[in-house]
Amino acid sequence: MKTIAVISRKGGAGKTTVAVNLAAALREQGARAVLADADPLRSSSEALRAHSLSVVETSASKLFALTTASRRSGGDLLIIDTPAAPEGDVVAAIKVADLCLVVSRPTYLDVAAALKTLELLRQLRASGLIVLNQCPSARQGREPSQVSSTLDALRFAGVPVAAAPLRVRQAYQSALSEGQGVTEWEPRGQAAIEVRALAEIVRRKVLGELPSRPANDAMALSAMAARP
Repeated sequence: MKTIAVISRKGGAGKTTVAVNLAAALREQGARAVLADADPLRSSSEALRAHSLSVVETSASKLFALTTASRRSGGDLLIIDTPAAPEGDVVAAIKVADLCLVVSRPTYLDVAAALKTLELLRQLRASGLIVLNQCPSARQGREPSQVSSTLDALRFAGVPVAAAPLRVRQAYQSALSEGQGVTEWEPRGQAAIEVRALAEIVRRKVLGELPSRPANDAMALSAMAARP
């Protein structure tokens, strides 16, 4: 059993949306996935109250016991929707995680916050990956400058970035209003395609193949600031 912590210490990045949709997509791909809602706002639990996806309300102090129980139950993945603060609660989630997904919009301030989180991961010797969320859509096969400049800056600094950015799409809110992930609400939609791509990256990174069964930081910021 592997644990994934979905982290964003800056409000509005879409952490809960990523956690919910990732959990649903991983279940679709055959993983026994459980979503742990450790955010006091309980947004994940509220969104999936009528959903068949397993959602457990918890807190930072209970995460170690929860991961132990999940491992004993034979689950594949525990996905933690982490609190944004305090830092001690974020650290507790990082310490139990096999992979931390740091959710960030492609803006200077969001990336600055994400890089601080990555520095915390380095201090704790934890594995991390930035997930760019709420990106403007590509036009004629070309990334908007806001996205391409962010990607260039992060790669220049050697920061790990998931090669599956998530775009600004109404489908996310529409699906959540129905208590679903986008892969269920609109299975052939662009949002579903993007989430499945991210889920595949995550799944292979932490689990490899599943058996078939039903379903430097200152440099980066300087580079971003210098671009138009």
